[in-house]
Amino acid sequence: MSAVTSTTRRISLVVLDMAGTTVADDGLVEQAFAEAAQALGVASGSARHAEQLAYVRATMGESKISVFRHLFGDEERAQAANAEFEAAYGRLVDAGRCAPVPGARRAVERLRAEGRTVVLTTGFARVTQDAITAALGWQDLADLTLCPADAGGRGRPYPDMVLAALLRTRGADAVTDVAVAGDTSYDMLSGRRAGAGLVAGVRTGAHDEAALRAAGAHRVLPSVAELPDAIAEYES
Repeated sequence: MSAVTSTTRRISLVVLDMAGTTVADDGLVEQAFAEAAQALGVASGSARHAEQLAYVRATMGESKISVFRHLFGDEERAQAANAEFEAAYGRLVDAGRCAPVPGARRAVERLRAEGRTVVLTTGFARVTQDAITAALGWQDLADLTLCPADAGGRGRPYPDMVLAALLRTRGADAVTDVAVAGDTSYDMLSGRRAGAGLVAGVRTGAHDEAALRAAGAHRVLPSVAELPDAIAEYES
């Protein structure tokens, strides 16, 4: 007697990026980078600054310490640049330069009301992630928040944070029951490498639709506000 295989698809865990996806970036990453680079002797407007900024833009979504290791070489300078960056970003958040993407909170609340587990992830350090959630009043919005240090230190494009979300919350029975959404190519790569059933790009952040699709997005949405409907359509 042959086994019966169910074709019903169900998303029970949703892993969402923060800056550019659920949180409006408004150029804060680039401003914080400029301050960090200046502190390490790279003047704004210089050829070296332009080259480094291009790399920062191309690698949006990656763990920031990994970016600075590439840009500054030795570990001491990379750590110094990362500390300056996180401090600068924190100051911008404290100054009120932090706002949610329209509809993001409602989307997360709807996803949780539908019985799905929601995890917010970031390439920032824990202190910066906590500053953002505090500024927005989002401390209890999601089931869990994760930064690269919570997943062994490797951020995107590695699958580690997506898999850590699954293991820590037990919010899904299989990786195919996971949806990943983000605004960068690295978000897409992370979701695809983790084996997520649905990997959705959003057009509210760093990378355009062509880049998101080239990195493996199954769907590209105007914003995270459309994600609950996209998940419902995926399951139908």
